[in-house]
Amino acid sequence: MNTAIDRDHDRDHDRDHDRGHDRVYDYDHDREYDYDGRSFRPAGADPGESGRSARYHQDGDLLRGEFSGGDTRQGVLAGVCGPDGTLDFAYCMVLTDGQVVVGRCHSTPSRLPDGRIRLHERWERYGAHAASGISWLEEAVPDAPAGAAS
Repeated sequence: MNTAIDRDHDRDHDRDHDRGHDRVYDYDHDREYDYDGRSFRPAGADPGESGRSARYHQDGDLLRGEFSGGDTRQGVLAGVCGPDGTLDFAYCMVLTDGQVVVGRCHSTPSRLPDGRIRLHERWERYGAHAASGISWLEEAVPDAPAGAAS
């Protein structure tokens, strides 16, 4: 099945290939978007996403993460981060009812007025849960350090 995400990925890959890029990025320079150690929560979440949170880890262009909450017992993701901060990853999650859901996602970052990261996600699920859609994640507000005044 050739989906919109497939077509976008193929177009981006063809463009990068034509430019001599092999999609392995040089991260020796400062990045505008660094996801390592950051936590995200759904913005305007539906009941199944309410309470879900994700923690991302980044090493160069490699991205991984874990998430849980809401209707998700446990989820994991793995993918890559482009030089512009865009994310392409696959994910797998186990729902509270025991169902397993797999899919992939393309996320585009922007900055909120307070400097936190907001991700616009185009996702697609496969198999018995086949669906596609758009959602938003926002970086969680960091916890105040212990002993900090409220």
